[in-house]
Amino acid sequence: MYLGYLLLFVAVVGLLACAGFFGLLVLASFRFRRRGVPQISAVCPPVTLLKPLCGLEPNLRQNIASFFDQEYPTFEIIFGAHSLNDPALAIVEELRQRFPFVPVQVVISGEPTAANAKICSVRKMYAVARHDYLVISDSDVEVRPNYIREVIAPLLDLKVGMVTCLYRGATSGGFWSRLEALGMSVEMTAGVLVSDLLEGMKFALGPTMAIRRDVLDSIGGFDALAAYCADDYVLGERVAGSGNKVVLSTHVIDHVVVNRKLLPSFVHQIRWMKSTRFSRPAGHVASVLSFAMPFGLLGFFTAIVVGRPGVAVGLLATALINRILMAVVAGWGVVRDDHALRLCWLYPVRDLMGFAFWVSSFVGNTITWRGHHYRLKLDGLMEPVWPAPALDELIYSDVLAPSVEPSLAAEQVS
Repeated sequence: MYLGYLLLFVAVVGLLACAGFFGLLVLASFRFRRRGVPQISAVCPPVTLLKPLCGLEPNLRQNIASFFDQEYPTFEIIFGAHSLNDPALAIVEELRQRFPFVPVQVVISGEPTAANAKICSVRKMYAVARHDYLVISDSDVEVRPNYIREVIAPLLDLKVGMVTCLYRGATSGGFWSRLEALGMSVEMTAGVLVSDLLEGMKFALGPTMAIRRDVLDSIGGFDALAAYCADDYVLGERVAGSGNKVVLSTHVIDHVVVNRKLLPSFVHQIRWMKSTRFSRPAGHVASVLSFAMPFGLLGFFTAIVVGRPGVAVGLLATALINRILMAVVAGWGVVRDDHALRLCWLYPVRDLMGFAFWVSSFVGNTITWRGHHYRLKLDGLMEPVWPAPALDELIYSDVLAPSVEPSLAAEQVS
């Protein structure tokens, strides 16, 4: 009986912590929305967009096209691929013909020479960049025509060294893709906004990282990131540590979820959680207090056991309401994801999944990233692990299989 009351106490404390987190989220959301659209300067410095590619993904043509179609006077796009045979380059060539006025360069980086293959490609792209204002973005991102203007504007202040963006999760089709996208829009948004409220931005988000050349060079350039898994976190941390401000833009982008099946989706999200565990261990451990449903269920079952059915229902209802409101506030109120509003009733399920990913992140220290296998070390450093486990090879092939659009597959055959 004493154990039952002890667990009930833990559940209540956990739900109170989640209520406090939600209160901070409301304050942070109001603060973020109050900032409004940044004042756009008449000064528009030339910009280089760095966009690494690796194979075909859902919506790839649409994603890349959104970077060509920018309302900005002078910019170039540098694409990077490990091989000239990368099928994504055919889409780049097609869009280059469609937007002939946009300067484009393609850099073939070859086999990676360090653990982080993406950064190995980006640093070779950086070597041919013509301009001093840089925007690094992932291939699974779609943006609006005013993207460059709004992201670059804060960098005109020399006290600002980096700009990053929140993002909405955009599904590529299927239930599991939708759940992962819901987590991006709600869980990620909430965590970033509360962190910004409490201590300011001391990290960056990989889908968009805008930086000036002088700031990047002062912290060691991209070479300093090549051995890290969470290169975005490390880059933002080093910019902030150098005395420059990291600014969270009010411009929100779309991040396409490429995983349509259960296993690839779970592997991807556990990998992200595990990289967070090694990059910022204290914050990762404390993040358990941001999951309401585990405490709600714990309170429900322990209250039933100790003969308090009314308390049981009340605790479970508190957890459910907390998660539904969080989906509405963060997912719709901040990043304007209509799916987060329509599917707010489903977010308690996603909250339980997030907790399961959090627990799984403490199992082992290896991850799979685009078919390669790595061991994570202190501060998020990673080293290759060979040979590759057979199960991970199956998972990787499953990730790639749904990512080829039928129309693109036909183009490859022809």
